[in-house]
Amino acid sequence: MPTHAESSLEAGLVALKQGDYQNAIAQLETVASNTTARKVAVLQAKVGLVMAYARSGDGEKAIALCQTLTEINNPQVKEWADRALKELTKPKKSDIDLKKSESGFVPLKNSDDNYRPKPDPINPLNSSVTQVVVKINNSNSESDNFLPPGNRIAKNTQMYWRHAARAKVWQPRHKSNLLPLRLLTAGTFVALFWVMRAILKLLMNWSNNILYNIHLQPLQLLYRDPTQFLLIALVILILASPWLLDWLLTNFYGRRELPKETLNAHSRETVRLLQRYCQQRRWISPKLSVLPITAPIALSYGYLPRTARIVVSLGLLEQLADDEIATIYASELAHITHGDCAVMSLVLLLTLPIYRVYEQVSQWTDKISNKILQIPGVVISSLAYGVWCLLTGTALWLSKLRVYYSDRLAAEITGNPNALVRALLKIAIGVATDIEKQEHTSWQLESLNIVAPVSHQQSLCLGSIAGQISFESFLMWDSLNPYRRWFTINSSHPMIGDRIQRLCEIARHWHLDLELYLTNQQPLKIKASSFVLQIAPFLGIPFGLMFAGVLCLMWQIAFSFKLFNLKWIYDDWSFVNGCVLIGISIGIVMRLLYFFPDADMKPSILQSFLPDAKSTTIHTGDRLPNLLANPSALPIDSIRVRLVGKLLGRRGTSNSLEQDLILQTNTGLVKLHHISGLLQLVNPQDWIGRQITVTGWFRRGATPWIDIQTLQTQNGQTINSLHLLWSMVLALAALAWGGYILLKG
Repeated sequence: MPTHAESSLEAGLVALKQGDYQNAIAQLETVASNTTARKVAVLQAKVGLVMAYARSGDGEKAIALCQTLTEINNPQVKEWADRALKELTKPKKSDIDLKKSESGFVPLKNSDDNYRPKPDPINPLNSSVTQVVVKINNSNSESDNFLPPGNRIAKNTQMYWRHAARAKVWQPRHKSNLLPLRLLTAGTFVALFWVMRAILKLLMNWSNNILYNIHLQPLQLLYRDPTQFLLIALVILILASPWLLDWLLTNFYGRRELPKETLNAHSRETVRLLQRYCQQRRWISPKLSVLPITAPIALSYGYLPRTARIVVSLGLLEQLADDEIATIYASELAHITHGDCAVMSLVLLLTLPIYRVYEQVSQWTDKISNKILQIPGVVISSLAYGVWCLLTGTALWLSKLRVYYSDRLAAEITGNPNALVRALLKIAIGVATDIEKQEHTSWQLESLNIVAPVSHQQSLCLGSIAGQISFESFLMWDSLNPYRRWFTINSSHPMIGDRIQRLCEIARHWHLDLELYLTNQQPLKIKASSFVLQIAPFLGIPFGLMFAGVLCLMWQIAFSFKLFNLKWIYDDWSFVNGCVLIGISIGIVMRLLYFFPDADMKPSILQSFLPDAKSTTIHTGDRLPNLLANPSALPIDSIRVRLVGKLLGRRGTSNSLEQDLILQTNTGLVKLHHISGLLQLVNPQDWIGRQITVTGWFRRGATPWIDIQTLQTQNGQTINSLHLLWSMVLALAALAWGGYILLKG
């Protein structure tokens, strides 16, 4: 994890790039005077201070500090300082040069090496911070060099991009049918309303029950139906959402206005695109903002074009090329055009404060040393996270569908579907890189995920394994597996491969070369029975209903022939619920036997019911790319793996539900699923940041993951995951409940 000095250095360099020189000076001076900080961090801070002093007009301090840097025993720093000192001591001309670089940003080179700033051979004070800091790191012998995540030159910069051409003249294939999007937008508002209503009624009832139990008079107001009040409140929140979200993003995430001059330095095409598109529709240009976040993120909000805002992260501006940034802005313009922004703004407005409660309570709880006193904080933070997931879940379907529409319109606005393909892939790479550097999923990534261009879950494997296998091999599952869409029901975004496939169709229609070729010569061999077993618990519902119908018919026949009379027991039809629960229980048992196919893993009572055991071959980390490249794989295949790597994730209370566990191997990142025991003394969170060995079952779904069997440290400590046990408990509970309903009648 970054130290305090490194965090201050990162914040200072980000502020310097944004032109906030006073804040940059305050942060960098702290690092430069820190005697315990690493030498490379101090050097970086001093270089940044020279640039901040010069650009803020304090030439004397800049010259004095620069003179000390000329005496440093570091060839790169000394060379830079000598050149900078010449510029600083030049009369008048230096001031002119500094005004030209007031924004602090440098355009990116539009080539294969998109992540590297274009060097300035003339004035060292106008060169980007990234360029100078990289030189310092490259000249330093320390292996753990610190750089702000958005400024790192990662292994992915060496990847090959085809840079397939854009269309010069193009026409849309056909007019989009917006009716499904309109209906789903309305449906999302209704779903959000009813969930909020249920939560509000529950809170009102709890409040009155508490007042009654402590012998106080319940409030009559809390017995009223909140429907009308809630409906009016939600409409008001939609109308006020642009300004309320401005405030939330400013205070929670450091949102700042993005001048067009700064945006122009990164992407001239974007500025021209915004002007042209808004003039054609007689819109006021959306308000532009930037978040000081190193992961690439973009979002839009507002209920009308004239109240719309487009917000991007600093990482997106730094990691994407000119035309790629333009396609992302075009995607956000598409959301504004289609009108789905209004409801998504409401979802964001309701979920951000709740997520903030989860974040803040978790941090407060971690400061308490007594484990027993931590329990209330753990409960509150877990409840807040659960409510956040519930409210976010109301917009999952809209979040997926609207992306298809925005991708298409963005391609039509820019005539450049290939650039959008590259942008999506680079965002995935940037998100994965950020998670690797932060060593956990950041608060910003998760809380803004529902409106981001690419979800952080689907970026994990795709972004981190890039370079190990081709994009085409990895994305084949997304575009070809016939059952793939069933695995995105609980996802916030459609599969990237599916999106890219649609963009490639647009490129073919315009007779363009393709950035990716997602084709497969071999037919996929997937047994229908495998998918049936995969969804067996859900199939238990219709089979339970069928079983209830058969029972009802049998009882009616028996009653007609006066064999026995059970009709009086089942007149209320409650037995149907019992049949459904029994069906679900049977489905769970059928699936878990195939989910965990190793006979030695199961209780002896189940041995006689087991299917033939599958191959117990255990795959290691070097086989992970091959497992990900199999387009016919399903989670039910249950591939045994043993991987060695570093355990990543949030520490402490914020990970009480174990929702953020990630294994960092030498080939990439993989999501981990763990289920703890009730009295388990050691939790996986205690091992975060350590080297571990994971044994379990690899599942290939929309987001690849591993169901953990065991976690083991290098000194032999072991944690067992109880997937099988808790699945059996759930199945037996459903069976017992259903049987009780049938017997009771």
